Amino acid sequence: MEASVILLLALAIDAVFGDPVQLYERIPHPAVLAGRAVEAFDKRLNSAALPDTAKRVRGVLTIGCLLLGASGLGWLIAEALALVPFGWIGEAAVASTFLAQRSLFEHVRSVAEGFEAGGLVGARDAVARIVGRDPDSLDEFGVRRAAIESLAENFSDAVLAPAFWYLLAGLPGLIAYKTLNTADSMIGHRTEKHRAFGWAAARLDDLANLVPARLSALAIAFGGFAVPGADPRAALLSAWRDGSHHRSINAGWPEAAMAGALGLRIAGPRYYDGAPVDDAWMGDGRAEIAADDLTRALRLFVAACWTVALAIGFAWTIGW
Repeated sequence: MEASVILLLALAIDAVFGDPVQLYERIPHPAVLAGRAVEAFDKRLNSAALPDTAKRVRGVLTIGCLLLGASGLGWLIAEALALVPFGWIGEAAVASTFLAQRSLFEHVRSVAEGFEAGGLVGARDAVARIVGRDPDSLDEFGVRRAAIESLAENFSDAVLAPAFWYLLAGLPGLIAYKTLNTADSMIGHRTEKHRAFGWAAARLDDLANLVPARLSALAIAFGGFAVPGADPRAALLSAWRDGSHHRSINAGWPEAAMAGALGLRIAGPRYYDGAPVDDAWMGDGRAEIAADDLTRALRLFVAACWTVALAIGFAWTIGW
């Protein structure tokens, strides 16, 4: 079975079922296993007594081992499934665990529900589960901005990029990408502990997301055609103008596209671990984000996910 068909089934499985909680209460989620592997290398090889050059070399070795192991595991799973009848359905089920359409939607929706159930305190608790900034420093507009930023950035990292790498390299590429993405989130920081050791993880993750991040901006813009009040043209203009001004070379593209499509202004200065981060604004619309804007962002996210699926289906039908 062609990779595009398997991927479409994987996207459908993830959209309908998401992460089965009861299953992952019994066995660890693949992302958890990847995180444990990263943590083991970090504890074993990242010694504070080492000079930065040695830390960087060990970080390169860490990422090399992780990617080799992840891609090898993906190859073994794919080969095993190829030997059984309808193994392609099993491959789609495996691939779906590395996608996050439904879980991302539900996490961001929980922020809106947090406002309804517990006001600003409830919303802060909900947004703290999906962003790394200090929730207590956020007012109601800041909470909604943070939720929309996370929705846009993770549309690229957790939906489009995994799909992109699966189409390019099957399960080996998909599992290797998710392992790299997990490593970047854990050790790819500019802190004293990880600045040198996590250098390879951060740089490779930037490279792996270079194309998907820009494609995600296109998907968000085209998704705007299906959302009343959204502006696809403004999404493209905002992404082109503001995307490269973000502190991340990739995250700004989907964030700016989301902001432009909805007529909002997101990102900007914020606090991480009590320290101010002077980031650029994405978009030039309203910074006072209302409850309805969060609902519109979720609708645009769904439309962008449909855009990805339709693009894959179209490419398959014409033989790409």
